[in-house]
Amino acid sequence: MKWIDLLHRWTGGIVGLVLAVLGLSGAILVFKHQWLGWMPGAGDAQRQDVAALAAQMNAALAVPGEAPRSLLFAYSDFGLTRRSYSGEAGVYADQAGRVVAAWDSKWDRFELWLFDLHHHLFLGDAGEIAAGIAGLIGLAFVITGVILWWRLRKTFKLRLFPKRMSRPAIVTHHRDIGVVFAPLLFLSMATGMLMVLKPVSTAVFAPGQGAGALQKPFAPPKVEGGPLARNLDWAAMFTAARARYPGAEIRLVALPRKPGDMIQMRLRQPAEWLPNGRTLLWFRPESGALVDTRDAHAMPTGIRAYNSVYPLHAAKVGGWLWKLVVASTGLVLAMLGSFAVWTFWFKRPKPRARPVRPAIAAAE
Repeated sequence: MKWIDLLHRWTGGIVGLVLAVLGLSGAILVFKHQWLGWMPGAGDAQRQDVAALAAQMNAALAVPGEAPRSLLFAYSDFGLTRRSYSGEAGVYADQAGRVVAAWDSKWDRFELWLFDLHHHLFLGDAGEIAAGIAGLIGLAFVITGVILWWRLRKTFKLRLFPKRMSRPAIVTHHRDIGVVFAPLLFLSMATGMLMVLKPVSTAVFAPGQGAGALQKPFAPPKVEGGPLARNLDWAAMFTAARARYPGAEIRLVALPRKPGDMIQMRLRQPAEWLPNGRTLLWFRPESGALVDTRDAHAMPTGIRAYNSVYPLHAAKVGGWLWKLVVASTGLVLAMLGSFAVWTFWFKRPKPRARPVRPAIAAAE
């Protein structure tokens, strides 16, 4: 038990600040659509009729210069469409096609750099892996924390904040509030870790199928397309998608990034948890002809389970109650991580002075 306590404290003192940053940024991002609601058009009702979607595509492609890489259509709780361009550039446009905000870099938009902090720690792919490893270490924190709490369970007292800012009070609060949120902390860090550590998620959801098994169902058809035509009949393409998947919400259109690529369309069927769905269709960029489809409900069980990881982690399912639960878990993680670092580095107990033994008088 002594070694478990030592490992728990030392790793907390080192990794605690990373977990605190991930928890706080995640809690803020849960309500992204709500605090972006001040933007013009953000409160507009979502339009999913074919004419409105086709008009948005035509408006985006009518802009001189580079075509957008993708259009993410308005949500039920956020009435703006996001156009993404090469690099980090993008715009928000209302559902009539009018641009209400534009940016050239993620540093121009609070929600973009906050997401980059949460997902990549501002370090790109290396930061993503580091965040995943931090989540894996966080799982060990939860397990060892519960083990350490069990010895002192009779002293349990539920407090939202420490009784006072002394080291014993903070340690007691850390132990007790941590065990209350242990299941939610475990779920939050497990889902976050599974999203970024692909070898782990492959072993869990597609065991024995090798690297890339989780991406194979989403691979585009091996068909080479021609150049993108700017005057495609988008209404006909959306109508074809709706005919194939009645009742599905059309979420995203990704345009070719390089010569030969297809146009990809993502749909969200009613039973899908992912906010942008995993039902896929591919169209020829020169003619708009439908090439292939993937039904999210027909995918293997492991893939469908993997598709539920992000919605659980980001509170994209479960309504307002789950949003509050996930945000509260993030805030508790931020508090536990920051207090762990503070007490470890700045509130460590002073070493006890050894008692001075009185000198023995020499015998005469």
